[in-house]
Amino acid sequence: MDADAKKSVASGVIFISLTLIGWSSVPLFLKHFTLEGRYIDAWTANGWRYGVSAILWAPVLVVGAGRRKLPPNLWKAALIPSIINCIGQVTFAWTPYFIGPGLQAFLIRFQIIVVTLGAYLLFPSERRVLSTLRYWIGLSVVFLGSIGTFLLGEKSLQGGTAVGIALGVFSGLVFGGYALSVRYYMHGVNPVISFGAISQYTAIMMVSIMLVFADGNGLSALKLSWGDQGMLLLSAIVGIALGHVFYYASIARLGVSVAAGVTLVAPFLTAAASHFIFEEVLTPWQWCSGLAAMIGAVAVLSVQRNVKTNDASSSDGTSASQAALHSENET
Repeated sequence: MDADAKKSVASGVIFISLTLIGWSSVPLFLKHFTLEGRYIDAWTANGWRYGVSAILWAPVLVVGAGRRKLPPNLWKAALIPSIINCIGQVTFAWTPYFIGPGLQAFLIRFQIIVVTLGAYLLFPSERRVLSTLRYWIGLSVVFLGSIGTFLLGEKSLQGGTAVGIALGVFSGLVFGGYALSVRYYMHGVNPVISFGAISQYTAIMMVSIMLVFADGNGLSALKLSWGDQGMLLLSAIVGIALGHVFYYASIARLGVSVAAGVTLVAPFLTAAASHFIFEEVLTPWQWCSGLAAMIGAVAVLSVQRNVKTNDASSSDGTSASQAALHSENET
């Protein structure tokens, strides 16, 4: 490996590490604002977080428009993914009001079920991946492991716990649909540009919902302490605005399979941090179930990598990581 390649890998490791920190912290930030003394509702949290993110992403779109490098159908293409993202973000943001961040992080992995079924229906090129036995074994392990993360807990599935689990599972399924919609409607669009446009639409919807439904029309956030306001701002920057940039940068340097595989560690980091910060306790069986789900996801990723690499080498030579970089936004 030459010096440039080593530098690329080293920077990729840094970017994926920053991605992990950002994405692992999001459920923790949201849980922080459910506690007495710093409480704001999910409408307020989403409105401010996405409003800040949209402001940070706006210059990318302004510069692109000034240089006439934005796709002519960008805003039309981004509309449907943005609506789906909005639904997912609402249910995701309300989940920590009922269950712990660790369990929430594991439940998000249900998105792979929708991604698999949707890919089979929408993308003929994916059907070769879905025809392999190892893929379905891996998917089954993901499903069973995910089920185990909430069936094997100490609390029974009733009341607020049941609501939180339902919201967590639903948000995972919706995020799977979001990933599919991004690939379907924004194929060929630079991922940074596509997320920039989606973040603007999402912010408009989130802020509008906040102004209608949130306590004090969202102004309750201004009553938080300076420290808590800083945390709200930080959650927008780290979890939304920069998290995607770091992820795409890591894909470009490490490849999509390596980058996606590393992000599977995020639920474990969230659960571990939640244990010390919020005293959330997952049973040993829940940890084992979560680990099984992650192992299944790794098996799924390995099948995708093998099939897509073979297809790429036998066609136009475009690598799987390059294709994914310009066609996927699975966050």
